[in-house]
Amino acid sequence: MSALAFLLLCLSITVVSCDDSTETNVTPVPGDVALLPCYSVGNVTPIVTSWKKNGQHLITGGASAHTNTSGGSSNGSDSRLEVLRDGSLSIAAVEREDDGEYLCASTLPGNNTFHAKVLLRVAYGPDNVSFSIDPAERLDNGTYTIVKGSEVYFNCASNSYPPPELPSAQGNYSCIAHNIVSHKKVSRSAEVLVYYASDRHPECMWTQDSTFILFHCSWPDVYPPPSMNWTDLSHKRLLISNVTNSLVLKINGSLLSENQSLQCTAKHQALPAKEDRSCTFTLKGPYPTGKPLVTALEGTSITLNCCESVSTPPAVTTWRRGLKQELIKNSSKYTVTAVGPNFNLTIVNVSKEDEGIYFCYSENPVRVKELEVYLTVKSSSAYAGAVIGLFIAVLIVGSAIIIAKTVYSNRHRICLGGFGRMDDDRGDVLSLVDSDDDQLFQAPVPRLPPVSNGCQTTLVEIHRIPSTARDEAETVDANSQQQDATEKTEEPEDLVTF
Repeated sequence: MSALAFLLLCLSITVVSCDDSTETNVTPVPGDVALLPCYSVGNVTPIVTSWKKNGQHLITGGASAHTNTSGGSSNGSDSRLEVLRDGSLSIAAVEREDDGEYLCASTLPGNNTFHAKVLLRVAYGPDNVSFSIDPAERLDNGTYTIVKGSEVYFNCASNSYPPPELPSAQGNYSCIAHNIVSHKKVSRSAEVLVYYASDRHPECMWTQDSTFILFHCSWPDVYPPPSMNWTDLSHKRLLISNVTNSLVLKINGSLLSENQSLQCTAKHQALPAKEDRSCTFTLKGPYPTGKPLVTALEGTSITLNCCESVSTPPAVTTWRRGLKQELIKNSSKYTVTAVGPNFNLTIVNVSKEDEGIYFCYSENPVRVKELEVYLTVKSSSAYAGAVIGLFIAVLIVGSAIIIAKTVYSNRHRICLGGFGRMDDDRGDVLSLVDSDDDQLFQAPVPRLPPVSNGCQTTLVEIHRIPSTARDEAETVDANSQQQDATEKTEEPEDLVTF
């Protein structure tokens, strides 16, 4: 007998009848010898064993039987079937047609019967292996394309028993169907390309090549390369386009103008529909600002300041000197620094030779703009004369303020007779009392005795006459009133006379 390859997969053994019985699964490979066990509980040899396939008698045999008798024709030649002494059924050169349910009945000593069921499944395949990815786009060369971050399904199917193992590989995906019984493998492969696009917008920058301006637009971390283009938004026209990760626009600087807009647009399959990424240049000329007039003291250091922050693309700013605009570079005399939009020029140990005009020179593709700064250098002697002159001016102004304040505080004395009589009359006291009638009263004015300082003091008092006393005086002497009235009319209407 040729070498036998017994592939027995006993998945489960359970009791299925009241008599002693077993159930066994057997999975052979086509061409091998299949052994279907019947009585395997003890060491007793069955007297006779009968086998049925799918309910039809197949063969009878055993230790007491002299020959094997076959009762079916579904299995082809009877020579492939044989009942062994222990009651097992041997099938040589298994074919797929041998699949089925086999039942055995073994008669044991003592007239006991043992029943067993064997399920025979012939292994085959895998055949008709198929591989697909969904959702995905399949190119003409069979390559699948998917978008990074999306949810996709890999489908691998085949016709096989038992069901195959279906592993997959990274990069080039393969559907491999492996029959663990027959060890047969069948694979189907497909190249899968993962499309992805960066969340960032393209990066725009510019360089200058002689009279031409180069506008660069790059979009890294993108696969496959996007479709990019440069567009003049001001004139609504396409300038250049290509499928690449970096697109360069070369244009003559004389064709650029203030407020002109250039846009780089990138489109990609991984982006949502009608969505793109872009960066835009809105061209603006430079406009440097700073102090146009600067003064420095001879022998000191001075810093000239200039600020330029409005230009797009950013302007190149330098410091120049004189009408010939000679470029100033860093040296022991000059220090040029740039901090953000601020550009500073420091002149060390200023002298008269440094006096003159300086230019903060800013240039970008749109235009050139200069800030003129005039530096005046003064000597130390000029500053000393200025300080003395300032001191004298302050002294004169202060003296005038003091004199004016003194005159203002003594203005009433000056108006009454000058400074010369102020001391003589300052002791006089004049007391005036208002009267109901416009009448003149005259009386001798006594002079007070001289005081110790030699000044004379005169006391003048005027008192109002009560109205009752006046009425009595009018009654007593009317003529006297007329005479007084006449005198009153003739004399000046002075309230007080000395």
